[in-house]
Amino acid sequence: MFKIITVSVKSIFAVLLTICLFCGQSQAAYERNQAVPVEKVLYGHIESVKHVTEKQLVEDSRSGWKTFGGALIGGVIGHQFGGGSGQDVATVLGALIGGGIGSQHGNQQYYLETKLVELMIKQEDGSQVMVIQDADPGMSFVAGDEVRVVYLTGYVRVDLAM
Repeated sequence: MFKIITVSVKSIFAVLLTICLFCGQSQAAYERNQAVPVEKVLYGHIESVKHVTEKQLVEDSRSGWKTFGGALIGGVIGHQFGGGSGQDVATVLGALIGGGIGSQHGNQQYYLETKLVELMIKQEDGSQVMVIQDADPGMSFVAGDEVRVVYLTGYVRVDLAM
């Protein structure tokens, strides 16, 4: 009725390594040296600067993979013990225990802290605009600084005028 498949440790390691490589790749966010279409650029002066720290609760989105990996490793380890139907029982118990351990370690939460800067700017055309953007340690703003407000498709970026 049930067919038991024997899997080598090397093949399991290769599968887990492949999964880790694909899960580790991510898209990089916008960087300053990327070319993007600009809608318009206005110059102005900063009226006020406020530094803001935003904390966000983040849950580990890979908890399912950790549970699966724990069950897989536990099953492989359990398969090494006993013989016949005892080996089958050890394999199942190892998979259950490994999955339970992986599940406990998979439900992790942590806080992601983002440093932002809120800028109130009076633009050259007389209008006022407030921009909240990521704080760049290489570019600090103070009231009175001349800045350029770069309007890009979907968002705005403020830089010191040069």
